[in-house]
Amino acid sequence: MSGVIVLKSEDLWNSFLAKLQEKMNPISFNTWFKPLKLQELNTKDGKIIIEVPMGVHKTTLETSWHQVIEETLLEITGSTYEVVYTLEKKDAAVTDNKVKNSSKEKKEEVFVTNLKKEFTFDNFVTGDTNKFAKTAAIAVAEAPGKIYNPLFMYGKSGVGKTHLMHAIGNYITEHSNLKVLYTTSDSFKDDYTNIAGGSSDNSFERAEYFKNKYRDVDVLLIDDIQFLVGAEKTQQGFFHTFNELHDKNKQIIITSDRSPEDLKLLEERLRSRFTWGLPVDIYPPDYELRCRIIRDKIRYLSLANMMSDDVINYIANSCDTDVREIEGAINRLQAYTAVYAPSMVTLDFAMEALGDYVNNNIYSISNITVVQKAVADYYGITVEALKGKKKSKNIAYPRMLGMYMARIMTNESFPRIGLEFGGRDHSTVIHAVDKIEEEIKKDGQAFRRKKIFCFMIKYLCPVFALIILISSVANAFGWIAM
Repeated sequence: MSGVIVLKSEDLWNSFLAKLQEKMNPISFNTWFKPLKLQELNTKDGKIIIEVPMGVHKTTLETSWHQVIEETLLEITGSTYEVVYTLEKKDAAVTDNKVKNSSKEKKEEVFVTNLKKEFTFDNFVTGDTNKFAKTAAIAVAEAPGKIYNPLFMYGKSGVGKTHLMHAIGNYITEHSNLKVLYTTSDSFKDDYTNIAGGSSDNSFERAEYFKNKYRDVDVLLIDDIQFLVGAEKTQQGFFHTFNELHDKNKQIIITSDRSPEDLKLLEERLRSRFTWGLPVDIYPPDYELRCRIIRDKIRYLSLANMMSDDVINYIANSCDTDVREIEGAINRLQAYTAVYAPSMVTLDFAMEALGDYVNNNIYSISNITVVQKAVADYYGITVEALKGKKKSKNIAYPRMLGMYMARIMTNESFPRIGLEFGGRDHSTVIHAVDKIEEEIKKDGQAFRRKKIFCFMIKYLCPVFALIILISSVANAFGWIAM
């Protein structure tokens, strides 16, 4: 094997890594290149084999960094090399024992992680708008508690924050015995509130339950931290939980729909801690990424062999806000093909199926604003008044009606609606919905009932009619149970 050097080119390899380090940010280098090993350098055949620790490295290097690697090798050696990536070989016996021991321990613990196994790094579609966030997430997953603590990922709904959060948790549980807990800020709030609830007889047990659940973990993933707005006592509880975990070098991962600086209604001491590690912004997917997401979403559907690039481009251009909007368009198109059974999904067919959806997406968060504007116009008040603190009768009733309409017309959660109505607690929204529904059912309330339904007819009838139509069609074909 003349010309073959096995693990004897340390100088060349170190020069190669040093050159790469100059070209990229520390996160990318530490995540993707620091774990690599030179397995074989064949100067005769012009081939280099690089050993990678796991499949996600291999995929990422091949798709995102391959050209950079080839160019850097050319700069260092003056020659062109064929670069091959191979997975690190692990001792099967050791791996089996580790898995067995891990499984045994998990069975004995009976600890619930709340993780969704379908969310992994491998099936997270990456582009320019989310590459940095994924890189940071993998870095944290490989060294929890040692780098970027806390990791604070923020961006609008549907850009992949929750996916990455679950991917981190799934990776850690797969590669270690660390205790990982995923929760939402609402669940945290409910558990913390429960400490003070009930009789004093079991207050100690409730406090111990809370402490064991949230502070006796190695990794805490808490989703939608913005919903702690307005819950001062819960913020205090999370502040102490954060401090205890951080002091013990336990990893904390947080998501929000806005940056730490924009969470003005949270306590300053809490917001400042969110910036201790690494705040990462995830932007809405650009056109190229949207196309890749569409192709990824349809690859196991019948649509995969029926859609032309024109249709993919149409969806990508029309659904430009978030991934959920794209998923909604695909589901709608799939439903239409099931009804009309076309041999091919042409651009004309797609435009007919999706025209009203892409122009008036009834599940868009922005439609809470639409409802607020309609209510404010009807009652002759401002949207700011609906979001404000005034409790006078001429404001309070339209506010309750607005919350009710937002709930039934947008399919948004109680916490989301409360947040959009001036940061109110989800219990306030539930109360408003219950009051309006009670009023509609009562006898002797004809005048107000008339106003409610006049409002619906005048401002929201087209959207409401669409919902009814879609539900009726879906029920007729057995897609949903009424």
